[in-house]
Amino acid sequence: MNRKEFLKLAGLTGAGAAAWSAFESEAEAGSLQSIIGDLPKEIDDFQATHKQRFNMSGYRAPKINTVRVGIIGVGNRGTHHAGTIIRVSDVEIKAVADVSEDRLGRVKKKLANSGHTPDYYAGSEHEWKKLCERKDLDLILITTPTYLHADMAVYAMEQGKHVITEVPAAVSIKECWDMVKTSEKTKKHCMMMENYSYMPFHITTLNMAKQGFFGEIVHGDGAYNTSKMGNNFRKSMYWNMWWLKMYGARKGNIYPTHGLGPIAQMMNVNRGDRFDFLVSVESKDFMMQAKAKELAKKDPFFEQFAEMDFRGNMSSMLIKTVEGRTLNIQHDATSPSPHNLIHGVYGTKGSVLYDPAPHRICTGNGRWADKKTANKLMEQYKPGLLKQFEKFRKGLGKTISSGHGGSDLINVWHIIDCLRNGLPLDQDVYDAAAFSSVVQLSEWSVLNNSNSIKVPDFTAGAWKTNKANMDINMEFGGGTTKVLG
Repeated sequence: MNRKEFLKLAGLTGAGAAAWSAFESEAEAGSLQSIIGDLPKEIDDFQATHKQRFNMSGYRAPKINTVRVGIIGVGNRGTHHAGTIIRVSDVEIKAVADVSEDRLGRVKKKLANSGHTPDYYAGSEHEWKKLCERKDLDLILITTPTYLHADMAVYAMEQGKHVITEVPAAVSIKECWDMVKTSEKTKKHCMMMENYSYMPFHITTLNMAKQGFFGEIVHGDGAYNTSKMGNNFRKSMYWNMWWLKMYGARKGNIYPTHGLGPIAQMMNVNRGDRFDFLVSVESKDFMMQAKAKELAKKDPFFEQFAEMDFRGNMSSMLIKTVEGRTLNIQHDATSPSPHNLIHGVYGTKGSVLYDPAPHRICTGNGRWADKKTANKLMEQYKPGLLKQFEKFRKGLGKTISSGHGGSDLINVWHIIDCLRNGLPLDQDVYDAAAFSSVVQLSEWSVLNNSNSIKVPDFTAGAWKTNKANMDINMEFGGGTTKVLG
């Protein structure tokens, strides 16, 4: 699969498709500068023609007593989510779809003796549509390759289902707008599951931001820097080697939301502020093509990757908001440096830094607080959502573990609880679109000498009056859904 074929599969249409049609001749000429070169005009055209049909920010959908779930995609992540969902009360997994019968076997083992007996769909790449069309589902969970997320989310909403999707929610500006328009039209939630926002440290410092601990937040540093070389080149890890193909087909930050999402929420992006423009630069690829060529010498399977123009090893993206805040977001999935999820937030009264360890808090005196003071602040600002979760743990008499520091289970539990109680979800479709839009925007910037590019206003101006989101202190109620352990 060459880059043109891959991006067609990924759903890049309009100006993006026109640019990729020219890719082969441009590549032969040794120039990449015209790729997606019409994206700024595409952004202006979308913005000029979009009128907000219904404001999904703060939207409360009708209550659902028992949330009936369908899962699309049960590879590593989807199977993990299935195991997480069954640890929450008042939810029922009723249907599961995947192109692979083998992966359905894995999730069947995960659900054995759980009380969940879903119907299974496989055998065709379109079986997921049959799942979405069922009348007995309330919520669709999408955990497929990233370039399929948006099309599946749009179709599911059109069938009357709420949607939660793995990250990023889309890989093109058009897809972002498609999600926004469909969510507004159908009044169905479309939430990207940015689970890092629910890591205990992140959600506590979000509460600190909400309580004014940092004063005016000035800047944030975020990152997802962890080597995926082993995973991406492992034949059995990802369906059809899709992640490796993504790295061989795209430029820019193709996995931005773990570093971006938690900081953007602390800055109240889409609720008092919004992304204005960004610039992106990346290093050369020093490792991936070399690895592909090395493997191709021993295994002809890897010959298809040996000449790919892989994305650079380090991607750095700078975003400026309308209110003047800045974000520096990194992504490095190749170099063998230690796992690093930088989460640094700097304000006029204080700051915080997560990774590299130890986690640190500054009270505004120019020094990191000692461990005792930092722990005291973490306890003082622990949000109600986290306190409620810990009550379940104590009631069970055991440690409740889950992926990503427990954030996966907290995330799923709170989504189900909000749906059952008719409460706004912690993130909405505008967050999914804004946080995902930087995938294609950063690519355009890299391929255009790191020039700046505007970030669309998916809220159509409503960001100026939208109220702060994430009811992490459960002031609106809820908490009636249990964690089962």
